[in-house]
Amino acid sequence: MSKRFATAAQLLLGLGMLGLGACQRAAPAPEAAPEPASVAGAGVSLSAAQAQQLGITTEAAKSFDYTAEITGFGVVIPHDSIATAVAELATAQAAAAQSRAVAARAQRLAGTSGAMAADTVENVTRQAASDSAALELAQRRLATVIGEGIPGGIAAATPLLQELAGGKAKLLRATFPLGALQGSAPPSLRAAPLDTAQPGSAQPSQPWNVHQIWNAPADPALPGRSFFGVLRMSDAGEGERLLVWAPGPQPSQHGVTVPAAALVISDGKYWCYVEQEPHHYVRHEVDTDKPVGAAYFVTQGIAAGEQVVTAQSGLLLARETNPSTEAD
Repeated sequence: MSKRFATAAQLLLGLGMLGLGACQRAAPAPEAAPEPASVAGAGVSLSAAQAQQLGITTEAAKSFDYTAEITGFGVVIPHDSIATAVAELATAQAAAAQSRAVAARAQRLAGTSGAMAADTVENVTRQAASDSAALELAQRRLATVIGEGIPGGIAAATPLLQELAGGKAKLLRATFPLGALQGSAPPSLRAAPLDTAQPGSAQPSQPWNVHQIWNAPADPALPGRSFFGVLRMSDAGEGERLLVWAPGPQPSQHGVTVPAAALVISDGKYWCYVEQEPHHYVRHEVDTDKPVGAAYFVTQGIAAGEQVVTAQSGLLLARETNPSTEAD
């Protein structure tokens, strides 16, 4: 009996080992980690001669701290309307100053041998009051053109008014959606032509900075909250409509900027090529929702200092999608 029992035990042990081996062979292999969505394919590898022949050039991705901004629209106010209002104010100021001086002189001479006739005193007093009212009206007319919140007030802003009236500086009215900006005027504004929003468009390397910002009357042509600001050293034309950005309430993000010239379109998305190894170019998706001048802000997939292809990206895309394409 003991011999039979030992034989049965050996048989059962052998069957168990066989089943365990089968289970081990049937276990599926672990899946490979999925490729990040921002990277497409293994890229394109070229020789140094091929890269030179294709005319590929690169530019280092630049580190950048991005602050979310609120977008509005602006218009450059023609300087002739400002010049007319400023001239009317200057004329009214001169007339009011002269009539006040005559009225004061008449009052000083009252009761002396040089006193003016009573009807003359009444006339000069009436003229002083009339000129004072005309001055107040001229100030109100100017306020409708440039607003009442100009820094320092109209009286202290004479040099700035002369710049705006002469066209040396340009007055920008910026309007933002109601509720988008709270409190006082924003600390800074940036402006650029309307087609800045189009990827790859030829734009200034940096948007124009807007200086000396103050509250403006509501714009009847564009509902929202409006501000005035001063543009200097810009080639914006009078009457031109611009895109305007104001700092938003969200904290800044750290990332890099990718030049707009680096972008190519594939499958309805924007991409750029990064030279991750010498003459090996990998395609990365670029979100164009965060423009920064003539570039776009990117937070993932591209590190500061990495070389981004800025010329002939389309040829790299052609070679990647059709590997048989020759480098000519």
